[in-house]
Amino acid sequence: MFNIPVILLKNLVILPNQEIKLELNNVISGKAINDASSNFKSEILVVAPMDVLEEEPSVDDLPKVGVIAKIKNKIDNDGVIEIKLRGLKRVAVNKYYQEKNNDVLYSEVMYIDLPSLVEEEENAILKKLIDTLKKYINISKGISNDILNFVSNNKDLNKITDAITSFLPFNISKKLEYMQEINPIKRAKALIKDMNEEIKGIEIDNELEEKIDESLQNDQRKFILKEKMKVLKQELGEDSWKKEEVLEYRKILDKLKIDKKTKDHFSHEIDKYEIMSDDALEVSVMHNYLDWVLHLPWNKTRKENANFDEVYKELNKSHFGMDEIKTRISEYVAIKNLNRNIQSPIICLVGPPGVGKTTIAMSIAKALNRDFYKISVGGLNDSTELVGSRRTYLASAPGKIIQGLNKCGSNNPLMLIDEVDKMVKDYKGDPASTLLEILDPNQNKIFTDNYIEEPFDLSGVLFILTANNVSDIPKPILDRVELIELHSYTVFEKKDIAKNYMLPNILLDNMVYDNKLKFSDELLYFIINNYTEESGVRDLERVLSSLARKITINNVKVLNEERVVRLLGNPKYTSNLVMEEENGVVNTLAVSNSGGTLSKVEVVTCKGNDKLTITGNAGNILKESISVVLTMLKLKYKYSFHNEDIHVHFLDASSKKDGPSAGIALSVALCSLKENKKVPSDVAFTGEVSLNGSILKIGGLKEKLIAAYNKNIKVVYMPKSNSEDLENVPKLILDNMEVILVSNFNEVYTKLFK
Repeated sequence: MFNIPVILLKNLVILPNQEIKLELNNVISGKAINDASSNFKSEILVVAPMDVLEEEPSVDDLPKVGVIAKIKNKIDNDGVIEIKLRGLKRVAVNKYYQEKNNDVLYSEVMYIDLPSLVEEEENAILKKLIDTLKKYINISKGISNDILNFVSNNKDLNKITDAITSFLPFNISKKLEYMQEINPIKRAKALIKDMNEEIKGIEIDNELEEKIDESLQNDQRKFILKEKMKVLKQELGEDSWKKEEVLEYRKILDKLKIDKKTKDHFSHEIDKYEIMSDDALEVSVMHNYLDWVLHLPWNKTRKENANFDEVYKELNKSHFGMDEIKTRISEYVAIKNLNRNIQSPIICLVGPPGVGKTTIAMSIAKALNRDFYKISVGGLNDSTELVGSRRTYLASAPGKIIQGLNKCGSNNPLMLIDEVDKMVKDYKGDPASTLLEILDPNQNKIFTDNYIEEPFDLSGVLFILTANNVSDIPKPILDRVELIELHSYTVFEKKDIAKNYMLPNILLDNMVYDNKLKFSDELLYFIINNYTEESGVRDLERVLSSLARKITINNVKVLNEERVVRLLGNPKYTSNLVMEEENGVVNTLAVSNSGGTLSKVEVVTCKGNDKLTITGNAGNILKESISVVLTMLKLKYKYSFHNEDIHVHFLDASSKKDGPSAGIALSVALCSLKENKKVPSDVAFTGEVSLNGSILKIGGLKEKLIAAYNKNIKVVYMPKSNSEDLENVPKLILDNMEVILVSNFNEVYTKLFK
């Protein structure tokens, strides 16, 4: 028995000997990966929830069998961790648990020994499995025979069954079943059964369709088949159990207000189901299909709240600030009230993690009185996850869109498509192209799921997308959405959110009822500055929840900074960028998927051979910017770096840095060395520098200034060409910070070094 951290993958099941690549932007998953790399020999337990539709699974929803995976590669790219995992071995999970002051989920596990196999039985089942696989590949359309190469070169039944499971187009639920089965003989028998059922179903379908198409027209065929079945049942004295079910299906179909072609198709499927033998393998497939198509909300529209004031009031009650999106949604409601035929807008909320993208979407759904459904597409590389798989495939099912409609029970829910900037294009398809069809108002009126086979009108659905970075959103999608940017919060905004929105619920949930226990503004500022470092408020909520639990357990009556430190431990973020002023050290501002950041750039020179060294995880664009700055200083200011080695270092080497906006900061750092003059530590710079010294426009200005303000920066030098962007910066920041607009580096040089 041993302990190991856990990573939860909702849309993926890993099997032993299988390799997968992932992108993770979840903070807790990142902590688990880092913990595994540092303390558990780069091994981690990978599990998927038992209920694939559960958005927030608990430990009770997790399986008792998982797979230990080896972390082969790990790259931390601006908060997004890229990893390569290889499944090693199944383990039995005794329990899942969390440690104090740690969000990471851990497990107590033990390795599972494979049962002893009789060689003759193993060889026989292996031969049958391979024969069935060959037959399945031959009859199935679109299935490659690459798996046969692996099978033919391997005699390990355990490895072969896992390989076939990972190769065949099973859904997540089916793969989870195979992952939990530890006996390779049982896995092989189940695979043979599933593949044979599919083979027979395809053969029967093909044979029946061929015979029918050759001899009879549709109406005549239906009549003759029904009459034959009646005669057969009378002769045999049978009364099919499907009779009442078929009658119920027909009642439901009669009530549906759908176009005649679709209704005729479903009627035909009911007829086929009725004449099937009760023992036919395809009966269950057809039964599931009819249950899906007849119980979809074809005609069920939830009445929408069309009151402008009520909608705005609801949004204002649940979210601080965000005036633009509140106004945008309220305006949509007002126009919709005047014109019921207006198309729902496609809104894309863009911003760093934790700023409230998902919660604002949930509030919009509540305000509009619409059902809410969330679809996570981060890391999605298979378009069938969105549009379903055909009935001819094993364990086929509708896609996430149809599943969402079915779960909501209405045809006009609010659907949140989360992390559209994290979709992956590979050999399995391009999810972005599929999503484009779903979002396009001219196409989604006739949206066709591969499983349902008939068009469903999605025009009533209100789609809201989320992303961390605009630049990573596929351009065709970007052209069809209304962008609303949610920016980082200032410490003052975080304080207000904590005080007015978080704390009342957190204290109530954790049974903190003492009215004398006060969270002063100063105390909240202390917690925010010393225990969180984020653009949003997700970590802040975790910290406050942890503090509330400790208050209850320890029966705390008085709360101050000293008591907070005793309860939460020493501060985690005590100005790690604070350094003494010295030559060649300056502040630079940047922006990433996590929001704005303040970083330090250090430059030193020493006698050498004109060597340039760049450290601190700098990207190619940033490296080019350094070369531009050196050339500019040589040309414009006659600085000589001959017989000198230059070392440029960006602090916080764990975070990747790129882009041209550090140009001013790099120039100032080199000038500081040459002029032997220190740059004040409360001054920061952002802006690209050209070869002739011009200061060029940069992006993410608002995020950068918020980061500077939160780090007590008093003066910021920025491009004059970005002056219009200052309109979007909170007035509080501009009132407490001097912003110096420059168009040429000489203006910076004159102010600092003359």
